[in-house]
Amino acid sequence: MNLQTETLAKNWETCTSPEVLKKIQDKDVNIAIFNREIGQLKNEIKHLLELNIEVRTSGDIDSILDSISQIIDPKDFGLIIQDIHELLKLFKNASEANSFRLLLATVNNNMCRRFHTDINDLRMLCTYDGPGTLWLTEDNIERNALNSRGDNECIVLDESNIQQAKTGAVVILKGAMYPAKGTNAVVHRSPTIEESGATRLLLRIDTNEFLNFI
Repeated sequence: MNLQTETLAKNWETCTSPEVLKKIQDKDVNIAIFNREIGQLKNEIKHLLELNIEVRTSGDIDSILDSISQIIDPKDFGLIIQDIHELLKLFKNASEANSFRLLLATVNNNMCRRFHTDINDLRMLCTYDGPGTLWLTEDNIERNALNSRGDNECIVLDESNIQQAKTGAVVILKGAMYPAKGTNAVVHRSPTIEESGATRLLLRIDTNEFLNFI
């Protein structure tokens, strides 16, 4: 493998420090992953799953936190709200954006089963419970099939090498509207859970600069 191929293949950065999330601005990086433990949130996560919630809100960080606190009681979910606050600050720092769109929801369907790129600039994901997002290294993608709306079997070169974010990990994905030239958006999809009856508790945060169709 030559140096150019090695650079192409290494399109990710992962670490146990949140500082890794800033790497998403690097030209050759289209997914940054902060691996962490969230055991301290276990009880609140369990209760949120029982509520089958869906919170959608947008604005600056303070406005989003106010909206969340009106839907889930800070007395019962103080740790989750504080965690979301910390993730919003990390995303602001990594994206340099000031306005965001947020979804916090219990998910029991496949959302998007096809590998795709997002029509946005940057997105943060955290799966608090359930299986995490699936994504592809750059050397495992047939982008012609991706652009021609081919199915997953055509897009993925080696299905045994599909990557998956860990539960609790914080992931920033680079989308197709990222402004730097020569940057490939990360190819990813939701895990298949509908057939198994599994449930996820998902946090999704987008910058508010672009329309998001995914």
